[in-house]
Amino acid sequence: MHPDTATPSPGPGGLSSAEAAARLAACGPNQLQPRRRRRAWVQWLSRLGNPLVLVLLAAAGVSALGADPAAAAVIVLIVLASVSLDFLQEHRAGQAAQRLADQVAVTASVLRDGRVQALALADIVPGDLVLLRAGDLVPADGVAVELDDLFVDQARLTGEPYPVEKRLDRGHAPGAWDAEATDALFMGSSVLTGSARMLVARTGADTVLGQAAGALDRAPPPTAFEVGTRRFGLLILRLTIGLVLFVLLVDGVLQRPLLESFLFAVALAVGLTPELLPMIVSVTLARGALRMASAQVIVKRLSAIQDMGAMDLLCTDKTGTLTEARIRLERHVDPQGRDSARLLELAYLNSLFESGLRSPLDEAILQHRAADAQGWRKLDEVPFDFERRRISVLLERGQRRLLVVKGAPEDVLALCKRYEGEGGAPLPLDAAARRRIDALFEGYGDQGLRVLGVGWRDMPPEQLHAVVGDESDLVFAGFAAFLDPPKPGAARALAALEASGVALKILTGDNERVTRHVCGLLGIRVRGVLTGHDIAGMHDDALRARLARVNLVCRADPAQKNRVLLALKARGHVVGYLGDGINDAPALHAADVGISVQGAVDVARQAAALILLRNDLSVLHAAIIEGRRTFGNVMKYIMMATSSNFGNMFSMAAAALLLPFLPMLPLQVLLNNLLYDISELALPLDHVDAEDLARPRRWDMGFVRDFMLSIGPVSSLFDLLTFYLLLRWLHADAAMFHTGWFVESLATQVLVIFVIRTRRSPWRSRPQRALALLAVAVVALAVLLPYTPLAPALGLVALPVGYFALLVPLVGCYLLLVEAAKRAFYRWHAARGRRRPRR
Repeated sequence: MHPDTATPSPGPGGLSSAEAAARLAACGPNQLQPRRRRRAWVQWLSRLGNPLVLVLLAAAGVSALGADPAAAAVIVLIVLASVSLDFLQEHRAGQAAQRLADQVAVTASVLRDGRVQALALADIVPGDLVLLRAGDLVPADGVAVELDDLFVDQARLTGEPYPVEKRLDRGHAPGAWDAEATDALFMGSSVLTGSARMLVARTGADTVLGQAAGALDRAPPPTAFEVGTRRFGLLILRLTIGLVLFVLLVDGVLQRPLLESFLFAVALAVGLTPELLPMIVSVTLARGALRMASAQVIVKRLSAIQDMGAMDLLCTDKTGTLTEARIRLERHVDPQGRDSARLLELAYLNSLFESGLRSPLDEAILQHRAADAQGWRKLDEVPFDFERRRISVLLERGQRRLLVVKGAPEDVLALCKRYEGEGGAPLPLDAAARRRIDALFEGYGDQGLRVLGVGWRDMPPEQLHAVVGDESDLVFAGFAAFLDPPKPGAARALAALEASGVALKILTGDNERVTRHVCGLLGIRVRGVLTGHDIAGMHDDALRARLARVNLVCRADPAQKNRVLLALKARGHVVGYLGDGINDAPALHAADVGISVQGAVDVARQAAALILLRNDLSVLHAAIIEGRRTFGNVMKYIMMATSSNFGNMFSMAAAALLLPFLPMLPLQVLLNNLLYDISELALPLDHVDAEDLARPRRWDMGFVRDFMLSIGPVSSLFDLLTFYLLLRWLHADAAMFHTGWFVESLATQVLVIFVIRTRRSPWRSRPQRALALLAVAVVALAVLLPYTPLAPALGLVALPVGYFALLVPLVGCYLLLVEAAKRAFYRWHAARGRRRPRR
């Protein structure tokens, strides 16, 4: 850092648009690691950097210089077509997903051209004036030029968990940047309470966070699905490399033409490698994101869609999720339970003068009825935090200085020595009075009313500041009780979630009685309760064990909510967390699926992976179903690849040993692969059966492996049967053999999707129309190609009628046998699943 570095000063109305544009061009975007958007043609060329593609193109070039330039040209065209197809689909999917994420991007309030504008964080430049309030992210490094009771969270930078108070520093020139000053603000921190006007000094990589970005901004760990698909790809790749080396060895021993054998081996590697998997995953996720957007859910991180489909446990607060969040003040009573204008006045003054992010309870107090605040002015504030669970304001009117404390009733009562009796006269708060007040509090909880306690004390006339230590020896003034009725559709949405295999745990700061009352109204059976006090005394192992029998966690602070989520994940659950407040950011980070709402504070929206445009559990249920649909369609491709690629490996190995010639020409292998890819383009659009949407689904490498070992050999068996029929019945020469296997291989690979895409019988589950039409069209094209003018260039010859008389029943038998093997596999897998212990 460079202390006292001059900061470019704007005019009173902020920078002009022209000046801001010039500074943006000079300093670059306000990003830790600016995204480099490569041009589309550069991205396309990068696809040609695949080692297999490069080797294939090089070998085709050598072939073009030799005896068969026409075949080499066809190989090049097929490779370019396959690469372009892959690129176009993935590129369009990525653009669509980015447009959706931009809709919910966090913005900052910046003074430009004399007016406040909401700007993208990347567009902020040195010299900008940024307006900050509670819940905002600090978008850059800068210096506060105005502030009001500003407390920030700098844990991301310093690891310090406690709020840091910011004060104007007179030790440096106004507007000068000094990282050690008390008015310095840093990118990556967030505003907890208060407000400020910040002059931006440094942006992007020049910030303190930017200089430590390598240590602080590591990419999140890959999800189970990402790890699983990568392991699957590597498994197929290893088997493919082994097969290629085996084919090359056999061809070398049999002294077949070296170049042709090499071309065949590389083409075989291209054909068997699941190179379509990244595109299928990207396109399916992007389609899922678009469908989620139509259901009013915006996806910020695409991989969260699969996590959503695997989610079996949702943790949420109740306010705004289970309840309407239209809170109204129902009662304002003194310690005797009588309506009290005095209590309303004190609560009103506290809510009016607090500078933090007002809670819905504060808004309800202010909207209830205006109290007389004339003559009162605020001197200082002790902001709310989740350990104290209260807020205090120091007020002055005339010669009187008054500290008003409002917060959780049990915490406020613990600080009181007296209470207001008849006529407001303070009386000693003895044991009998405490019991009466506690009974009053519990009675409101049993009615489902949320309650705040209010206390006060007179302060010395000379006191200018308030500290936590002043919150003692209070006079208890009474309770403010609020009603937040359940949402009309919440019970239906909860029933739908439960029927879909998603359990609910309520994590709330409210007390147990209020939460139980709401659960009763919604039909939620309370199986067990944990409180923040209980959690504080538990070891992590004990917490994990206890959570299996609990579905309510009450009076929990943010750190305790975080512990609960980590304990649930350690039990093997895929956990979602729905939150919208400043205190929810740690839990949103910790959850497998962080979910927030459009109206949430910046720190919550930044931490979340999904944003609900409507705070409604029915919207969330639709997103969960969409996540399962997306997962199901990706798994269809994976199971297709296991059933065909694994079988083809054995077929190729057998063909290399048994045949005196290559089983298929290199360009035929590549054409087969291209046509197969085209047939699968509509897979992301396919329907998913209701039973596959009914329960959470997660990646299971053992399932994929077992399916591969069960179905793959069936493909090999029918390939070998085709070899036998071609050689013994039709007495095929090399050209007819190539053509016959080309047609049979493509037909079985493509048509098997109708069997594998569903756990049902194929005729009881209709595929999506585009998928069915593409599959039939590709098979028809494979049958017709030997009779077209392109046939000679492709090495194909016309097949006799007898071949098709064999092919049709052969393919039919193949599909029936795959169906039988599939059913047997699912029965076996279900029986094994029933024997596994439950979490």
